[in-house]
Amino acid sequence: MQYDPIKNSFGSIIRGHSLFRKVFYKILGIFFLREWYVKRELRRILKHHHEPFVVYDAGCGFGQYSYYIAKKFPNISIVAVDLKEEYIRDCTEFFHSERLMNCQFGVEDLTSIAYVDTFDCIISIDVMEHIHDDQKVFHNFFRALKKGGILLITTPSLQGGSDVHTKGEESFIGEHARTGYGNDEMREKLRNAGFSDVSIQYTYGVWGMRAWRCGIKIPLMLVNKSKVFFAILPFYYCFIFPFFFVSMLIDYNMTKHSGAGLLVLAKKI
Repeated sequence: MQYDPIKNSFGSIIRGHSLFRKVFYKILGIFFLREWYVKRELRRILKHHHEPFVVYDAGCGFGQYSYYIAKKFPNISIVAVDLKEEYIRDCTEFFHSERLMNCQFGVEDLTSIAYVDTFDCIISIDVMEHIHDDQKVFHNFFRALKKGGILLITTPSLQGGSDVHTKGEESFIGEHARTGYGNDEMREKLRNAGFSDVSIQYTYGVWGMRAWRCGIKIPLMLVNKSKVFFAILPFYYCFIFPFFFVSMLIDYNMTKHSGAGLLVLAKKI
């Protein structure tokens, strides 16, 4: 399945409409479990920082994480980048309309960035699975971080990430360069890049994957077949939302020893 056409459809709906974009951010924050995990880590990382602190949002997409940081932590500066010019243009216009001046946007390729000791924190949310030369990007992230800086990554794991369950099976998302990462592989690549303090936890356990399939995968497949299904989605969610939300809540609060997603924290010592 190709995810970009669906994202482009949503982008065309919210483009130029501040209210629509804010509602869209709220919906993403409720329906995507990874946002629950990421925002919990961001609160933990950022809540005690009052001195100048710069976050690099590497692959910002629609800009929802930069918006969350800009609103909740106005003392923190954000540099948000993406490879797609239309995303950056739309985010720039929206943030200016909201008078959020602590965030700047730019079009950048993560494989060719050349920052040195610039950022206190880098976040890369569901981006690395799209990049073939991931080791180059990890090296770039290490160089771009200040000493003591933190890297936060989420990405599919090899335990059903991208909804892949057998060897050789293709990713559910056609734009993925890989189906996911194993713990050892991720740890080794980050250490090869220079990181010496790496911690990895699983996301999307059994309950999270149940929620993802009924709440995200099925609707995406329907919309990918025909935009007519957009009209059906509100009725569909009215039916499945209680199970969907409770399943995510269970996943978010339980200890997991396996899962289809990885949340990775690495520090530049």
